[in-house]
Amino acid sequence: MQQHRDKWGDLGWENADLGYPTTDELKTPDGVGRFNHFQGGSIYWSPNTDAHQIWGGIRDTWAAQGWETGPLGYPVTDELTTPDGKGKYNHFQGGSIYWSPSTGAHKVQGEIRNYWARNGWEKSRFGFPVSEERLLNDGAIQQEFQGHALQWVPFKSGT
Repeated sequence: MQQHRDKWGDLGWENADLGYPTTDELKTPDGVGRFNHFQGGSIYWSPNTDAHQIWGGIRDTWAAQGWETGPLGYPVTDELTTPDGKGKYNHFQGGSIYWSPSTGAHKVQGEIRNYWARNGWEKSRFGFPVSEERLLNDGAIQQEFQGHALQWVPFKSGT
């Protein structure tokens, strides 16, 4: 498909971070999109998200989550530098992955992501995520950030 080639060209062809392709353009396992792997990362495309590049720790974290078939789905942005200049991120259909040299790459999703976004993302008092979400004994979901932990308690209906 022309989208992968156009994206690769927009990013500087083989002279940029992606380098040379290491695969042909292939259909994604979910049957919806297409991808190419390169020496330095990947380009993923779907009809609903267009073509976006992903690499490094963010790509590794996304892969560990199941690529496009995992909870994050397809990328909806290229890898971008955070406004504070201290990290990188990609947004996905189902959340985001943020990376900084001091914290590594971590997925942020759902209500914790929504709250973090409303409060200024990594520029807030929370800073970058330093862990994945974890389920606490009381049913709350908690995620650690540089400056503070965020918790969310899912609604439970009574009988």
